[in-house]
Amino acid sequence: MNRCVEVKDLSFKYGSGKGGVNILSNLDLDIYDGEFMVLLGPSGCGKTTLLNCIAGLLDINDGQIWIENDNVTWKEPKDRHIGMVFQSYALYPSMTVEKNLSFGLRMTNTPKKIINNKIKQASELLQIEGLLHRKPSQLSGGQRQRVAIGRALVRDAKVFLFDEPLSNLDAKLRAELRYEIKKLHRDLGSTMIYVTHDQIEAMTLADRIAVMKDGVIQQLDSPQSIYNKPNNLFVAGFIGSPGMNFFDGVIDIKNNTFKFGNISIKLDSYDYIDRLSENTNVILGVRPEDITTNSDLSSLIQTKVELIEPMGADTLIWSSIESKPFSIRIEGSTELKLNDSLNIYFDIARSSIFDKNSEERL
Repeated sequence: MNRCVEVKDLSFKYGSGKGGVNILSNLDLDIYDGEFMVLLGPSGCGKTTLLNCIAGLLDINDGQIWIENDNVTWKEPKDRHIGMVFQSYALYPSMTVEKNLSFGLRMTNTPKKIINNKIKQASELLQIEGLLHRKPSQLSGGQRQRVAIGRALVRDAKVFLFDEPLSNLDAKLRAELRYEIKKLHRDLGSTMIYVTHDQIEAMTLADRIAVMKDGVIQQLDSPQSIYNKPNNLFVAGFIGSPGMNFFDGVIDIKNNTFKFGNISIKLDSYDYIDRLSENTNVILGVRPEDITTNSDLSSLIQTKVELIEPMGADTLIWSSIESKPFSIRIEGSTELKLNDSLNIYFDIARSSIFDKNSEERL
């Protein structure tokens, strides 16, 4: 598979000298032709900084950026063949939608016939044909963001960059535009890099996700792999709503069990156990949907319902073991009530175990 964007040993810091703050250090990232790459992480993790470096909006301190085998490290944004969609729409309020879409093309003296064809194609693709003669103030938030996307589309960009484009929209509009962006990627087959802190956007849109923390990519993989096999404790806790349940304990190698407090849970046969010393401190991670309430299973743990959160199709049940709170995801039609007794079972085959010191997955 051909690489479309290559980030090589990239470093960036705000300020200079001893007072400078390192945001990205020696970062490497390859993005392939036609891939939808999502940069995901909390505020301040460096994801938007990385996107702006790729766009040429920030001058890097070290490293290189290549787009389609062209070293663009020191090229101006206009010479990088990118299309960028911002969080704030960045539309010209005094211009109509049609003028907003054509602005960049008119500035490069593109023939009028070509401009008209590009606007026609983009507006049909985004279903904004009826809005071409309106001004931004006459549009809803979702319509404005469609126009902003259309302005990027008409540039025939090699790479499309999205900087949290849906964060200003309400939940229903976000869901609608997620669908539109996914469909757009399918229809165009273009390379797209998308920045968000919203894990639902990341999981639903991405071919691969780069989970970032403190300027470092913690894991780069498919959404399914990141959800089911997180590399470390940070990724495991950041992905999922609610997040993974964590239990501090030790591994009893002789009996092949995980022990926390007075609870012992039988482990499956994992290769890593042979590499551990007796009573190694670990953290067991279990997703809410991987805890079942089934009285027919052996090795049950007894607890009770402490809180119920109805979520429509699902219901979250909160309980605790050894004073450690945790959540269970069950069907929305449950008849459980507060203080009802629970017999629960952990699906160890779908769980994760992390080294307590390094926080890495074992």
